[in-house]
Amino acid sequence: MSAWPLERSASHCLALAGSALWIIAGAALAQTDLKRGEKLYTECRACHSLEAGVNTVGPTLAGVVGRKAAALDEFRYSPAMKRSNIAWSRQTLDEFIADPQKVVPANRMPYSGLADAKDRADLIGYIVQAARAHGSK
Repeated sequence: MSAWPLERSASHCLALAGSALWIIAGAALAQTDLKRGEKLYTECRACHSLEAGVNTVGPTLAGVVGRKAAALDEFRYSPAMKRSNIAWSRQTLDEFIADPQKVVPANRMPYSGLADAKDRADLIGYIVQAARAHGSK
């Protein structure tokens, strides 16, 4: 018996799985309230820019998802952040925004955290979308 039907079945399953992931990701983005995220970002704006290369009191958040913590040469990070070895993803940002001192003890960010998970998701969604609008990845 030929392996062709089995190979075809496996590739069909992979295609379906990939489609399902796109649907789930789209649904998650659709559930993100970017207007709410923008409102929440006003507090972050005091220290963080969304424009690449524009650091203020804190480092730019442009391209933060996918970047290693303390990776911008032009910003002076705390020793704690340099040692953290964090790769920023939506998940690690969520954890950090929830409780910065728990995730990176002795970091210099003067922020106690954002307790509400939906607010954090909205904020992170806004940061990612707004940074793209400013030309970041």
